[in-house]
Amino acid sequence: MLNPSRFHAGSLIFVRGSSLSDNGNTVVAEPPKLTGAASLVAGMVNAVKGVSDLIFSPGRPPQVESNGHLVAIKFDGLSLLTPDHTSRIALELIGQNKQALATLKESGSCDFSYGLPQLSRFRVNVFQQRGTYAIVMRVIPPRVPTFEELKLPPQLARIAELRNGIVLVTGPTGSGKSSTLAAIIDKINTDRAEHIITIEDPIEFLHRHKKATIHQRELHSDTPSFALALRAALRQAPKVILVGEMRDRETIEIALTAAETGHLVLSTLHTIDASKTVERIVGSFPLSDQQPVRRRLAASFRYFVSQRLLPRKDGAGRVAAIEILKSTLRTRDYVERGEGEGKTLLDAMRDGGNDGMQHFDGELERLVREGVIDMRVGLAYATNEGNLRLQLADVPQDEEFER
Repeated sequence: MLNPSRFHAGSLIFVRGSSLSDNGNTVVAEPPKLTGAASLVAGMVNAVKGVSDLIFSPGRPPQVESNGHLVAIKFDGLSLLTPDHTSRIALELIGQNKQALATLKESGSCDFSYGLPQLSRFRVNVFQQRGTYAIVMRVIPPRVPTFEELKLPPQLARIAELRNGIVLVTGPTGSGKSSTLAAIIDKINTDRAEHIITIEDPIEFLHRHKKATIHQRELHSDTPSFALALRAALRQAPKVILVGEMRDRETIEIALTAAETGHLVLSTLHTIDASKTVERIVGSFPLSDQQPVRRRLAASFRYFVSQRLLPRKDGAGRVAAIEILKSTLRTRDYVERGEGEGKTLLDAMRDGGNDGMQHFDGELERLVREGVIDMRVGLAYATNEGNLRLQLADVPQDEEFER
């Protein structure tokens, strides 16, 4: 258990290691001239290109995720982490954040942000497992990414022109939802002289005032809940509101109200596609309220954007496959009335290319044909593997895949 009396700053001090070298899935790193957990974190970030996450688990060496794969980072004097190591690292990362420490003790996990000047910021989750503590740190790029850097479909730039409604970016953890939303907010910030409020857990990308005035509120330190902050935002005269996640029925209810009263609301959900997004939102309400919610959602939604990150065939990182559902007369009808045979949101996206819509399997087919991703990867991530296999029947397959 975390015990402040057993810990002092700088207790994690590492001797100088050998020069950086790659040995399969293990990298030997030389920590920079820092002490404590800061030295360890900095050394891990600098050890491998394309680091997206840092993982500290008892019984394993420190690990980073790079291009979707875990790589062990070994320092001299620290081949394996012990439960005492992870407890001490967690306590140093938490620092003076009393709310995070209290939440960890009460709930078994906590989220907070951590930063190293001149290096990076991190979204940190500390959690208890099998009586010990483990830590996962998501690396946040030092500046807000642009549409061009993320290679987002150009039609998504239209979101920055919207004046009201709900836009949701969905996908599994680590699929780039926060980066996409940050790029959209940055474009609004650049193009429009308006008031923007973000409510995040924790704050990830730091936005500077540009043409817009932007205020960022962090859960726990600035507000106790998304719902309370969102309700307060309605009295703070914003034109654009970003809610880090639609976590519960109350937050969804207030977000719908905000969209109906002339605000543009941006948020995320952990769903895999447009259909599941509608099901998740509607299913958050009692059966007696679901049809009114469908009507409200049909009238309010503007875009549902779903993302999946896939490993590139050339090994140079990952590429995003993006599904886009746009509000049209047809899609609004399907959201309000529910899907049926031949009347699904997927059918609407297949037919909606002229409206800027696209669906996952169509994007996977394009990426396979262009040689960006491997056939095996495309089929593994497909919504309907059988249909995609038929669509790609004319694409040559290598011998290893055929076996």
